Amino acid sequence: MISNKFLKSTLSSVLIGAFALGFAAPALAATKVIKISHQFPGGDGADVDFRHRLAVKFAQDVEKRTNGELKFEIYPSASLVKPTSQFSAMQTGALDMTVLPLAYEGGKIPETNLGLMPALVTSYEQGLRWKTAPIGKALNDVVESKGVKIITWVWQAGGVASKSKSIVQPGDTKDVKIRGGSKEMDMMLKGAGGSITNVPSSEIYNAMQTGVLDAAVTSSTSLLSFRLYEVAKHVTTARKNTFWFMFEPLLMAKSTYDSLTPAQQKIVMEVGTSLEKFAMEESKKDDVRLGEVYAKNGATASDMDDAAFAKWRELAKQTAWKSFADNVKNGQQLLDMAQAVK
Repeated sequence: MISNKFLKSTLSSVLIGAFALGFAAPALAATKVIKISHQFPGGDGADVDFRHRLAVKFAQDVEKRTNGELKFEIYPSASLVKPTSQFSAMQTGALDMTVLPLAYEGGKIPETNLGLMPALVTSYEQGLRWKTAPIGKALNDVVESKGVKIITWVWQAGGVASKSKSIVQPGDTKDVKIRGGSKEMDMMLKGAGGSITNVPSSEIYNAMQTGVLDAAVTSSTSLLSFRLYEVAKHVTTARKNTFWFMFEPLLMAKSTYDSLTPAQQKIVMEVGTSLEKFAMEESKKDDVRLGEVYAKNGATASDMDDAAFAKWRELAKQTAWKSFADNVKNGQQLLDMAQAVK
């Protein structure tokens, strides 16, 4: 026979457990897991692709400042979503965040090709000043209207890796199978006599190894992280001049952002802004490391002088800039706003 004392003790234990669970449930419900996918190599250490490190730093800082209300899962190397599908995945709510070359969406959102318009941006500082200028507001409005929010403004300079010869002047591109990275960049390279084949930066290595590409233009960081020095014999760096500045921001799905509390939104934007200096400093370091690493691996490292850059810019104006002005709604106005940022 069970005693009253035992029943009271058991009931008390059950009530205490239920009481504790009642308080634990809201805490668990308040935790939101945000998934970040990108195409770049992951890992630890100072030499790891800074875009992965930026995503990690963002996640750590936001989690700390929200006291764990927001937690993050990071998927590098396109392990969750393919590079060219990341923007649309955010639009549908299948993905929360990414670090993405915005010009990847140039086919669907032509205004985003400004983020990889050849010879338009000529320095990191100029690119970052877009953020607070009319061109930045216009670009931000376009992206938000498509269901995505810019969190961290990241610009990267780039260079040219080649198997057969150094590509410094426009004439060096003649009959070379080359990858530009955007519609407008490809247009300029085609105008220089190149044969265009476009693949995401994560696929350049295989394309050069198999002969699909002779050369590729991409960011200094990608030229390093994807170990293209193993398949290239020449590299043109961004240490002096480059026609290739790419806008590659940290992005968040608007649906994800709107689901956050005002306090969480404030933290997300503050942390995002705080990482812009880190991104610029790391990009500049990679511009210098690029020549050093390629030379160490037996490649010829060249720089672009002012005269060569002037030729590229004139060619860009005749091809890519003209096409953008003629074929994109308010294209000339957008170019004018971009050029107004010194």
